[in-house]
Amino acid sequence: MNIFFLTLLIFVLIYLVLNWFIKTSSAKISKSIRTFVIISSVILAVVMAYAGRFIFSLPFLMMILPLVKTKAGFTLLQVLRFWSLLRILKNSGRFNFNQAGSNFNTQNISRDEAYKILNLEPGKKYSKEEILKSYKKIMKKIHPDVSPELSRLASIVNEAKEIVIKDIA
Repeated sequence: MNIFFLTLLIFVLIYLVLNWFIKTSSAKISKSIRTFVIISSVILAVVMAYAGRFIFSLPFLMMILPLVKTKAGFTLLQVLRFWSLLRILKNSGRFNFNQAGSNFNTQNISRDEAYKILNLEPGKKYSKEEILKSYKKIMKKIHPDVSPELSRLASIVNEAKEIVIKDIA
């Protein structure tokens, strides 16, 4: 639609609302506002019920987590790194998100996967201290003492650390 007609339509609607507002009594205005709030709340509730499966998904939770004051004090960058770690593990088939007690894939982690898990570049040479620093940075967020549900994830990061340390030796 042409921007001119859209602007004209908006101004006409604003004019009609203001004109109605001037000519109407305050009791009628408050009743109309109350009715509008109730109707919009019902519509919002229906939209939230429909969209709830998306709103309460893991990506949405990770996106809003920095907005909530948490004990761990996650920043947005840390949440994005954690989300990429989970995505790497999910894509490799080593971490099962849907079945908590099922059999996990027990294959060994490849060298490249181990570097990715620790947020390191596979082609670059690292010292043992740099590897341990990266490992500790990740483990501060996913240690089983912080959250018992992440024990499997912590064991995968431990395994990745061991592989990378063996690789540099």
